Amino acid sequence: MVPLLLRSLQTIGRLSFAATIGMSLVAGDVLAQQTGPSPGSAKAIFGAVTLPTQGPPQSIGFYAKGCLAGAVALPADGPTWQAMRLSRNRRWGRPELIGLIERLSRDAAKSDGWPGLLVGDISQPRGGPMFNGHASHQIGLDADIWLTPMPANKLTAADRETLPFTTMLAKDKFLTINDRVWTPAHARLLMRAASYPEVERIFVNPAIKKKMCETWTGDRSNMGKLRPEYGHDSHFHIRIRCPAGSVGCTPQAPVAAGDGCDKTLAWWLGPEPWAKPKPSTKPPVKPREVMVSDLPKACDALLAAPAVGSVRAATYGTKGAGAGAETDVMPASGNTPPGQIPQQ
Repeated sequence: MVPLLLRSLQTIGRLSFAATIGMSLVAGDVLAQQTGPSPGSAKAIFGAVTLPTQGPPQSIGFYAKGCLAGAVALPADGPTWQAMRLSRNRRWGRPELIGLIERLSRDAAKSDGWPGLLVGDISQPRGGPMFNGHASHQIGLDADIWLTPMPANKLTAADRETLPFTTMLAKDKFLTINDRVWTPAHARLLMRAASYPEVERIFVNPAIKKKMCETWTGDRSNMGKLRPEYGHDSHFHIRIRCPAGSVGCTPQAPVAAGDGCDKTLAWWLGPEPWAKPKPSTKPPVKPREVMVSDLPKACDALLAAPAVGSVRAATYGTKGAGAGAETDVMPASGNTPPGQIPQQ
């Protein structure tokens, strides 16, 4: 029924009912959430670990099926960034990614009119599956950046848990950008992020990709890195490539040549992605929980590896002390709905 309605209303140029189709697709930061992971599952086990392993960084497996050794934490605060949803304990990643986030925050503040980044989920202390919100973010090479600019004031811990997401989409039109919210600075921020060679993909809502295709007048050589994916209307998702020498890190296929402003984008904006699956006479099979045994073998040993002494010791750039160093108090588990993460 949904595809039929879409086709009918597209003929008159409006799809004002989009908000009723489901916020998990149109404003994809709010998803149906589990109350908690099943005991013994990989989600439960990795989610319970509070500190990373000692030793050098190592991404093990694929973005959506793996784990992470030697992670470092993004400091909760910096001159041009603030980390959000601290209770989740998901601001861990490889040093290459954490350094890139800090670099992006500085470059965007200096050159793009963006006051600073609000940084969402990166990875758990030892990576692995998360019990809610993400399929990827498992090997320390993915990060969510809010499309809300950093405020001038330092947010309190409570603010970071409750500050709402701001969608870039119009509420009364199908996959259309709200020009009262979207600004040229948003576009500059995305293209700045795409300009870094180590960034392989940036996931954005299809409407944002369409807006960029139609309005960006600067260098378009990195436009193809912007990949359309439902959700991602109030944040964008940076994915970097496996760093050089990363034994055990499984790379993703390269992005296709071109700017991506072609029929592949048109598919996302048409009715097909909304189509319901064909009816089946067979009862649906409940998906089996992912277990540690389903991950690369090295992930089992990683769970038993010695931990660093404290959050402070593993916070990027602090060297265990000094300005910006973190406290050793671990946050409680939070349940604020995060954004939808793609499998492109």
